Amino acid sequence: MASSAYDTAILLLRVVLGLTMAAHGYNKFFGGGRIPGTAGWFDSIGMKPGLFHARVAASTEIAAGLGLALGLLTPVPAAGFVALMLVAAWTVHRANGFFIVKEGWEYNLILAAAAVAIAGLGAGRYSLDHLLFSNCGFYDLLHGWYGLAIAVGLGLAGGIGQLAIFYRPPAKTG
Repeated sequence: MASSAYDTAILLLRVVLGLTMAAHGYNKFFGGGRIPGTAGWFDSIGMKPGLFHARVAASTEIAAGLGLALGLLTPVPAAGFVALMLVAAWTVHRANGFFIVKEGWEYNLILAAAAVAIAGLGAGRYSLDHLLFSNCGFYDLLHGWYGLAIAVGLGLAGGIGQLAIFYRPPAKTG
């Protein structure tokens, strides 16, 4: 069957969005301060223990990014985007307002919403979801309303759970 502009466009969006997120995780592991530096930063923003959160965030960014780029169980990596971006928006960017030019949460919203939209639309013909599951009923759970529900529900549960269990805002000084 011939490809469509839809399949090519969703592939482009998945790959760019996914590899961007995976690059963030890679940078936490191997860039600048590596995991110890990232851990110190997590401690400083109130996500304790910082070492645990540095490892979890970096691993989740890589796994969710690659999962979305490959289109593998697409609503699950999309949920990872939602959880990651909710925690980032709440802990780092919330106090700065909406716009990214003032370090606001605009970018976090765009990444999460784009991932959720992909979960709703489906990963398209050029994906592991299509390759592995298109001939069985399980495929129907990987897009449409089910995909949206999984991405939003699981993502919000993960992000809110992490904040409720671990986030302790640093004391304000002066």
